[in-house]
Amino acid sequence: MKIDRLIGIITVLLQNEKVTAPYLAEKFEVSRRTINRDIEDLCKAGIPIVTTQGMNGGITIADGYKIDKTVFNDEELRAIFTGLLGLDSVAQDKRYQNIIDKFFSGKSGFYAASHIMIDLSSHYKNTLAPKIADIQQSIDKSYEIEFYYYNSTGERKVTLDPYLIVFQWSSWYVFGFDHASGDFRLFKLNRLWKLQCTDKRFNLQDIPQEKLDFGSYFTNEIQAVILFNESVKYRLIEEYAEDCFSYLADGKLRFEFPFTNKEYLLEWVLSFGNKAELLEPQELREELKSRLQKTIEKYSET
Repeated sequence: MKIDRLIGIITVLLQNEKVTAPYLAEKFEVSRRTINRDIEDLCKAGIPIVTTQGMNGGITIADGYKIDKTVFNDEELRAIFTGLLGLDSVAQDKRYQNIIDKFFSGKSGFYAASHIMIDLSSHYKNTLAPKIADIQQSIDKSYEIEFYYYNSTGERKVTLDPYLIVFQWSSWYVFGFDHASGDFRLFKLNRLWKLQCTDKRFNLQDIPQEKLDFGSYFTNEIQAVILFNESVKYRLIEEYAEDCFSYLADGKLRFEFPFTNKEYLLEWVLSFGNKAELLEPQELREELKSRLQKTIEKYSET
């Protein structure tokens, strides 16, 4: 992202007496023209950068200029370091690693002193990281994206004006203006395929504040009541915390929780085998029985 590159350029200039535009272009993997524009932007922002032409020319930062790093204490620097490592775990390029190298050069102790390590990737990383990189690029340039999206209602082609990449509920999403619905929507990246970054620009809109309440996109709550065998208590604690169930006199665990996705609820209950029984809602209990009966019939075929 551009802001990362600008910060990186300042850091390089502070650490070196003089550098050249080709050096910066190679280091940040952009064109010399992009570097020239970045230098102009930094000058406009009040950073005293001096450029000289000729055999011994180059780019320097005025003597006496420095960034006061004392505004960050060690705890705050560790928080920055941890956040950058988390972003680096899903990056396809070296943008965040380059920032870490520049900002924390010679400070390997931050690895040992950081008590939190965040890995935002998953076993989908090989497909996830390219999607994030492509969508980031489209957001930076205000270009529309197109993709096919799959959910419980089927498949459809989506044209989207992308605004944000969101990590929430242990998953990655792209948030933007959906052309088909004429409204802002969230789309899960793992259900998004054949992503195309177009060269069609879109006009940025003001996002209504209520649209940034991402929980509001999952409002159809299903109040589930499930009985569990005590042998799977560890899973309930791991997935929904230790106060998510109550003990019954017969030793079983009564679990009550609001779900927003019917398919997830049914598949989750089925994942426990005969150690879980869905009691409510009644209509989903009947649907679960029907699915189990069809499964039995399938395995009874000769």
